[in-house]
Amino acid sequence: MNSLIIVESPTKVKTIGKYLGPEYDVRASVGHVKDLPKNTLGIDPGKEFEPTYQIIDSKKKVIADLKKAAARAQQIFLAPDPDREGEAIAWHIAEEIRDKKKPIRRVLFNDLTRATILEALAHPRELDFDLYEAQQTRRILDRLVGYLISPILWDKVKRGLSAGRVQSVAVRIICDREAEIRAFVPEEYWNVTALLEGSNPPPFEAKLAKIDGKKAKIGDAERSAEVVASVKEAAFTVAAVEKKEVRRQPPPPFTTSKLQQEASRWLRFSAKKTMSTAQKLYEGIGLGPEGQVGLITYMRTDSVRIAGEALEEAREYIRGHYGTTYLPSKARVFKVAGAAQDAHEAIRPTAVARAPQEIRAFLTPDQFRLYQLIWNRFLASQMNPALLDQTTLDIAAANFLFRAQGSVMKFPGFTALYTEGKEDNGDENGFGKLLPEVREGEVLKLLELKPEQKFTQPPPRFSEASLVRELEENGIGRPSTYAAILSTIQEREYVRLEKGKFIPTDLGILVTDLLVKNFPRILDVAFTASLETELDRIEEGKTKRLDTLNNFYRPFTEELKKAKANMTNIKREETPTDLLCEKCGKPMVIKWGRNGRFLACSNYPDCKNTKNFTRDENGDIRPQEEQPPTDIPCPLCGKPMLARQGRFGKFLGCSGYPECKHTINLAPDGTPVVAAPAEAKEGDAVCEKCGRPLVVKRGRYGTFLGCSGYPECKHIVKTRTAGRPAAPGADQETTDTLCDKCGKPMAVKRGRYGKFLGCTGYPACRNIMKYKK
Repeated sequence: MNSLIIVESPTKVKTIGKYLGPEYDVRASVGHVKDLPKNTLGIDPGKEFEPTYQIIDSKKKVIADLKKAAARAQQIFLAPDPDREGEAIAWHIAEEIRDKKKPIRRVLFNDLTRATILEALAHPRELDFDLYEAQQTRRILDRLVGYLISPILWDKVKRGLSAGRVQSVAVRIICDREAEIRAFVPEEYWNVTALLEGSNPPPFEAKLAKIDGKKAKIGDAERSAEVVASVKEAAFTVAAVEKKEVRRQPPPPFTTSKLQQEASRWLRFSAKKTMSTAQKLYEGIGLGPEGQVGLITYMRTDSVRIAGEALEEAREYIRGHYGTTYLPSKARVFKVAGAAQDAHEAIRPTAVARAPQEIRAFLTPDQFRLYQLIWNRFLASQMNPALLDQTTLDIAAANFLFRAQGSVMKFPGFTALYTEGKEDNGDENGFGKLLPEVREGEVLKLLELKPEQKFTQPPPRFSEASLVRELEENGIGRPSTYAAILSTIQEREYVRLEKGKFIPTDLGILVTDLLVKNFPRILDVAFTASLETELDRIEEGKTKRLDTLNNFYRPFTEELKKAKANMTNIKREETPTDLLCEKCGKPMVIKWGRNGRFLACSNYPDCKNTKNFTRDENGDIRPQEEQPPTDIPCPLCGKPMLARQGRFGKFLGCSGYPECKHTINLAPDGTPVVAAPAEAKEGDAVCEKCGRPLVVKRGRYGTFLGCSGYPECKHIVKTRTAGRPAAPGADQETTDTLCDKCGKPMAVKRGRYGKFLGCTGYPACRNIMKYKK
């Protein structure tokens, strides 16, 4: 029987195709094939929020090809990813290729192994309407929020801004943490540490824990000195020795969010990089003679469930490579959280026998590191716990009690393969220092007493790992959406990532403040989490899409009306400052422009003085003084060039602006990319059309030489080095192949899709040919 299988990714076509015979035609939709229109809302609230889906322009040929393939097939299997988005893709494809005479069934591939693929094809199911409805509801909610709130921000702040049902809440979480940090007032405290020596080595440190039986609190240097003076005169005696065995249990195999967190901590991967790399491992990697192989199970899951056969395979590997001391008496089964969707297994290798080192040669460095992380975590989850001997010493010194804690690894257990990463370079293994053998009543020798000043610290800024954890714990979004959320809020310039920590920009703080004041319900963390719960209930068939949308939309329309009327118009807002304009003496005010906040004279338009500014640690304004003129003359008018800052970084601008608008780009090291001189001399780059000097300019694809006579002359030349045009044919490798149109040699050239052969007679002859080595 001739069957058509439709998957999302072309890579999957290769992986699946090698397991099936010629009676199966495997094709890819390359993602979504239909979406809401770009330029209209595409949703009719008056007709039960009916969405208007359109075939994506770039997918029209894909749909046409799928229709032809479907016409030849006797049965059709839809096999996009096994989640809500995949179900929506399957529904949209079915709508376009449906034939009442032919069955269309849904198959789910949790991994791309022969056994899983054959099992799924043997047990197909019908399309899941509830799952599709849950995806549609999410898409409609996101569309309503983004499409209807964003224009208000354009009107009140600036064009191009966006709001999002989930992204705006994520930005709020970052902004709220920044507000906590800025409001934090550090408090001084002191630690007192004693370096002690007993009858057995080594010397060890003990920290002051209690004074007169209460927790030690030392608030200043004076009190610290008093404590040190009193302690020095006291005898140090071991008051108690507590020893106990501690068992550290292994963590469960990866869910999506935990994979993103650990890849961030251990590998310094962004959530986006983690998911794109995991996608490749799932879809299949070429392993030499073995061909295309899917290396991990589906990577979008919040379940820790593991298939029975995978557990047995892991146990056999542990028994054979680590011995029975590392193997528990029975397979470890982890409890699935109540809110988790248990449709898929946890993320694990499809075959434990494919150890990372054995297939390293076939993987990129990033693929190897992520696969190794997944492989190690899965195998470690089925190992025995680590055993530690933990010791706590209480040492009395008059009315003071000092405490020392240490732990020694007794049996490594699962830690032989894996330990969880920690934030901020914490103790990665959680093991303490080594303590000597002492007995109760033993008198210890004081070697040194060290008082140390400390200050309480504000809550830390979020890293990618800790923000993912925060979103998950608060029920914001789903694990499959975290990577997109983190990428979007950075692309919108609402936050920036500095030294691995999220910091809100002025724009992010401004927009968040406006949204919180005008859309408090939409920006409420608990409300956003409740919508995620509603989506889960729709997926489970416990509630209807229309009920959820109506409950959301009725109050939303009132919020929109109030926001349009009452939201502060930042474009017109001026914040007074104590600074005076050095040109006219009038007060300076803070305004908002397309590149952010800036200082402007309140006497505008009579005085057009403006300045950039920064804020110090206390929030006070610090104007950025304009740099003095450089000694570089403008190539066009001869006036000195000035160092300026634009949206794309620093550059040199003519001091004759606005009469002369010439600019010079700066190289990454800050040196000017000097243009050709105003008057062409021998050896200078000149325009071959009009004879004027060529100047270095920057476009979307890098630097180039443009005629200084622009816009009258629009001639441009490719450039290889600053101010020097590329030699004719410098970017070409001439071949022996002749052009079949003009007879000139063909040259190897490179375009956006790779190498091709182009006629050396270009632009007179534009003939191109396919390149073959």
